Amino acid sequence: MQRTISADLDASAEDVYATLADLTTYPGWLDIVTHVQEAPAAPTDAGPAWFVTLRAQVGPFSRSKRLRMVRTVQRPHHAVTFVRGEIDGRRHSAWTLDVTTAGDHPCAVRVELRYEGRLWTAPLEAILGSEATGAVPRLEALVGRHNDDATGD
Repeated sequence: MQRTISADLDASAEDVYATLADLTTYPGWLDIVTHVQEAPAAPTDAGPAWFVTLRAQVGPFSRSKRLRMVRTVQRPHHAVTFVRGEIDGRRHSAWTLDVTTAGDHPCAVRVELRYEGRLWTAPLEAILGSEATGAVPRLEALVGRHNDDATGD
């Protein structure tokens, strides 16, 4: 499964990147992400890690999933990638989140989620398909608040 959210945001690439390079900001704009906390580092990690709780609900049915995600690519103001990086010794379905930005005022942003498993596919397809519309204005507002917090305004 692969889903993409694309938008032109009235913000700088620096501000958009600063918001999206930190997974703790995702519950503020992406409803499927309900909780994020820093995870202890492992020797094999390419970057910082987080525990991410995803929740999808379709009608009366819901599923939750907790993933350990590691930032593996960090190109400031341009790209960031997070991949599932469990350290429990078991085999897990791959999850990848790629974020790219281009331009400045407006900044074009593309957030792509890929999941290679089968269990979550139907709920994720339904939720992510409808979530993109609401996610974009929430992301733009969050980027503005993040910038205000950074400048002290």
